[in-house]
Amino acid sequence: MSRPFLSIVIPAHNEEARLPPSLAQIDAFLQQQPYEAEVVIVENGSHDRTFEVAQAHADSLAYVRALQSPAGQRGKGLAVKQGMLAARGEWRFICDADLSMRIDDLARFLPPQTTGYDIIIASREAPGANRVGEPTYRHLMGRINNWIIKLAALRSFEDTQCGFKLFRASVAEDLFGVQRMNGIGFDVELLFIAQRRGYTVKEVPITWYYDPYSTMRLWDDSLNMLREIWQIRRNWQQGYYARAD
Repeated sequence: MSRPFLSIVIPAHNEEARLPPSLAQIDAFLQQQPYEAEVVIVENGSHDRTFEVAQAHADSLAYVRALQSPAGQRGKGLAVKQGMLAARGEWRFICDADLSMRIDDLARFLPPQTTGYDIIIASREAPGANRVGEPTYRHLMGRINNWIIKLAALRSFEDTQCGFKLFRASVAEDLFGVQRMNGIGFDVELLFIAQRRGYTVKEVPITWYYDPYSTMRLWDDSLNMLREIWQIRRNWQQGYYARAD
């Protein structure tokens, strides 16, 4: 089986309604590309027909695969890890199911536009980024979380939490092979390890469309982020992120 150039990994929790239009947009985009690609959907603890919808697309499109996280295990970080390690592409792209970044913008993440980088992350805050339809209080919530992350873990990035990130295959296998966080801290964990591994990271400004169904909670998420950053630092000190021999 030939290795695709690109893998698009979609973590999906209760996405029965949003998956079909998003997958239609992804399919239309991929049909216009000169390279081979695959889509890996990872259903994670849904209470609706998310997996059935994903499997129906896998049955009708040869480049789509539908996976499920182990029973009783939940978390976006878990689903992303499972999908990224199951992916086969030379480049592996994490893609939120809501497509709050238009899939056409993916072309700006791939070589030759980003030649020389190991990881390319979407940014809603980098110069040139645009946020559409977002209430002011939601933006403030995001900035508070980003301030916490900058202060406690990663000073170099304006936006670690946007759900669209691209990894070179070898880098993905290295980082996701040692990832331990299943909650909201997994993005910080990956970038924390990447910096210490010496991988090169580029932020790409995007136009981002606000999702009114977001479940972000200011105080709960901020406290959870602090706890997870503390755990990430502890994991590093205890050697849990060491490369395998």
